[in-house]
Amino acid sequence: MLSYVITALVAVAVAAVVTYFATTVYQKKVAEAKVGNAEEKAREIIDEALKTAESKKRESLLEIKEESIRTKNELDKEIKERRAEAQRYERRVQQKEENIDKKADAIEKKEASLAAREESLNKMKDEVSKLNEQRIQELERISGLTSEQAKDYLLKIVEDDVRHEAVVMIKEIESRAKEEADKKAKEYVVSAIQRCAADHVSETTISVVQLPNDEMKGRIIGREGRNIRTLETMTGVDLIIDDTPEAVILSAFDPIRREVARIALEKLIVDGRIHPARIEEMVEKAQREVEVMIKEEGEAAVLEVGVHGIHPELIKLLGRMKFRTSYGQNALKHSIEVAQLSGLLAAEMGLDVRLAKRAGLLHDIGKAVNHEMEGSHVQLGVELCKKYKENSTVINAVESHHGDVEPTSLIACIVQAADTISAARPGARRETLEAYTSRLKQLEDITNNFKGVDKSFAIQAGREVRVMVIPEQISDADMVLLARDISKQIESELEYPGQIKINVIRESRVIDYAK
Repeated sequence: MLSYVITALVAVAVAAVVTYFATTVYQKKVAEAKVGNAEEKAREIIDEALKTAESKKRESLLEIKEESIRTKNELDKEIKERRAEAQRYERRVQQKEENIDKKADAIEKKEASLAAREESLNKMKDEVSKLNEQRIQELERISGLTSEQAKDYLLKIVEDDVRHEAVVMIKEIESRAKEEADKKAKEYVVSAIQRCAADHVSETTISVVQLPNDEMKGRIIGREGRNIRTLETMTGVDLIIDDTPEAVILSAFDPIRREVARIALEKLIVDGRIHPARIEEMVEKAQREVEVMIKEEGEAAVLEVGVHGIHPELIKLLGRMKFRTSYGQNALKHSIEVAQLSGLLAAEMGLDVRLAKRAGLLHDIGKAVNHEMEGSHVQLGVELCKKYKENSTVINAVESHHGDVEPTSLIACIVQAADTISAARPGARRETLEAYTSRLKQLEDITNNFKGVDKSFAIQAGREVRVMVIPEQISDADMVLLARDISKQIESELEYPGQIKINVIRESRVIDYAK
């Protein structure tokens, strides 16, 4: 049994070993068969990959060759184009060089030609100079004049021609200006004059005080003349006590002092007590009254003209002008009249009427202080207006109303015209006989000194000068310049109110006799 078991076990063991080896062999064969298949497949894959790689390599090489060929073609084309362009540039440069060479040759030829011409011109110039000298010598010999004399003669002819043309032009311009301006100017001025009238006070340096009787003269003189000395010392006025019945004359150039003396003397006569202490008291009262009167006169003038906002000091100065005269014309009345005329003219021209009146009223304000301060009334008036902050237009009107400076506004021109109208009105001003005759003589002397003037006459109370000229020496064209020269000299040498008309007359007469 055991043997059977052992045999069985051995048999099982043998069978297991055989089975193991058989299985192992089989698996080995199967594995080898698989490996062989795998190797074959691998070789096939490798062969296929090599074929594919070879074909791709060939394709890549073909593409590279094609690309290189295309690039080479493009480069060749670009090189050809650049070569062609370079050739074109080269041809252009060559053409330019050829042109420059041609121009250089031409310039050289021209230079040579110009040098020859210059040499020829120099020779001709020398010949012309010689001929010109010969011609001048011949002309001098024929005419009997030197070259300088001939030049002066020609210049005189040209000057006469230019002078004639200038005179003709001046006459044309003046005639056109007069035609355009005269009509309106006359309308404005005549209208203003007709609508404005002012009284005028005659010039005087004395005042007459009426006495109740001649016995009062002795009381005014006082014991040993103490009363009259006190009165003259306090007022600065000369008392003239002469044979004039029942009258005492007060003489002084300062009208304010003369007015103070007149009021004080009248008060003393009414009071009857005349002695130095009373005289001093009455003079002080009279001074206060005159100051009040000055202020009231200034305010009345401002109110009459209708101007407001003037500084109080300027108003006082206006009041002082009541006691100033110019050629017999009262300064305050003149200023009021100028203000009214300026306002009327400004209204006609559409300008600021109040500003024009203000400028007209203040135009002579310097006359209120010109006897106390140095300078002309124009300069003093400008300083006063600037001091009291007047309008720049008013200041310019004050400084330009006598033509010292150029007017910068129409209002200044209006004030200038109004001042002339007021001063030139008949009866507005009065001169002494001596000053009047002296002025007429000066007018005639000035005009008679001009070359070509035969005789002259001052007429119309010195407001017109008629100048008779020698027709052989003064032509019609020269008359315009002669009138202008005479007017300029009169303006520079004479002082006169208003304006003076220069009337130049040239008369040609032809006389023959029938036999």
